[in-house]
Amino acid sequence: MSDDDLVTEAHLLEIVENQLTENNPTRVKETLLRLTMTGMERQEAMDYIACALSVEIIDVIQNSAAFNLKRYEQNLDKLPDTPWMTG
Repeated sequence: MSDDDLVTEAHLLEIVENQLTENNPTRVKETLLRLTMTGMERQEAMDYIACALSVEIIDVIQNSAAFNLKRYEQNLDKLPDTPWMTG
C-alpha cells in the first residue's frame, strides 16, 4: 500500500461528518450526542467516533473484509472506552 492509499485522520473525520449529515448509521449521531451531553467537546467526541470507524476501515483494507456495521455500532456504544486499542 502506498502513502497515497492511507486513510488519514482528516478522511476519517470527513466520513463521520458525512454519516452525521446522512444520519446513517443513526448510532453515529446518537453517540455524538451522548458524548457531548457528558461534557465532552464536540471535536474530542468526533475523534473518538473516528477511532471506532478506523477499526472497520483497517479491517476492510488489511483483510479485504466487508464493513462490519454491527461491530462499528458496538464499538460506538463503548465510547469513550476503546478496548480494541489495548492488548
